[in-house]
Amino acid sequence: MKLYYSKGACSLAVRINIHEMDLPCEFESVDLGAKKTEHGADYLKINPKGAVPALALDGKVLTEGAVIQQYLAEKYKTVQLLPAVGDEKRYAVLEWLNVASTDLHKSFGPLFNPNVPAQVKEDVFIPLLKKKLDYLNQMLAKNKYVTGEQFTLPDAYIFTILRWTPKFDIHLAQYPNIERYFNEIKQRKSVQTALKEEGLN
Repeated sequence: MKLYYSKGACSLAVRINIHEMDLPCEFESVDLGAKKTEHGADYLKINPKGAVPALALDGKVLTEGAVIQQYLAEKYKTVQLLPAVGDEKRYAVLEWLNVASTDLHKSFGPLFNPNVPAQVKEDVFIPLLKKKLDYLNQMLAKNKYVTGEQFTLPDAYIFTILRWTPKFDIHLAQYPNIERYFNEIKQRKSVQTALKEEGLN
């Protein structure tokens, strides 16, 4: 099993959860601009979409971070990260995995896009993102993690996304519940290992 990743990108969430599951895995970085892997392979031949993460498995490649995480949790029966089918708690985890993917992650897309004018980012997209952070902050007022007292798949994903906020002058201190949540997750062994492996502070 090999995870193709880019430093600090959404693939970090998959790496964190791989460590949460204590799974053996190789990691190969990708230059997303050049579409080349660190060993010189044409990344578009591995993942034609050209994005990370991609998980290489015996003769096939699985893409999309939320799906990769669900696949691994189900294959290795890591029910603390994703409860089993039939357990009502499972659907709260999947709901938040979708919130992370479609609401939070996608909200950063225009901010990373160099073709979107800075004023449009400031006037339109950052206010929209802040509304989503307000919602997350409210939810975390009553829960340690997004689904309750247990760390689950979406927590790694949301932590990864929150790491991007300083780049756009969004300060977690404005959201005390999110700041507490972020700092607690950062102390997890899996997170510390993943950050160290990618050379992130």
